[in-house]
Amino acid sequence: MEHEKINYVEYAAHDIKATKQFFTKAFNWVFTDFGESYTAFTNAGLNGGFYQADKKSSAENGGALIVLYSYDLEKSYQKVKAAGGKISKEIFPFPGGRRFQFIEPSGNEFGVWSKEEAAS
Repeated sequence: MEHEKINYVEYAAHDIKATKQFFTKAFNWVFTDFGESYTAFTNAGLNGGFYQADKKSSAENGGALIVLYSYDLEKSYQKVKAAGGKISKEIFPFPGGRRFQFIEPSGNEFGVWSKEEAAS
């Protein structure tokens, strides 16, 4: 752990089970339950957790947007859809790469970006 550096992130989740299933299937995150109303995740680049609550985080509402990196944006896009994620912003270019944003089963918004150019 580094002094005064971001160490952990927490999200609300109204359906912890569905959220766990989604992130396990789409990104191979690993979960450890602490009772019925909290689960911690690892293997995600930054450790964190989901707590039981009827809240959600979205960029539209001013929430922080956690963005994952992908070596293959189209493959990650397909994995998100296959796992039950809803695309909130289709793939778009931005200075430095391309990205898309999605909503996981509990309503939290995340993004995925890549440096790569679009496949021709």
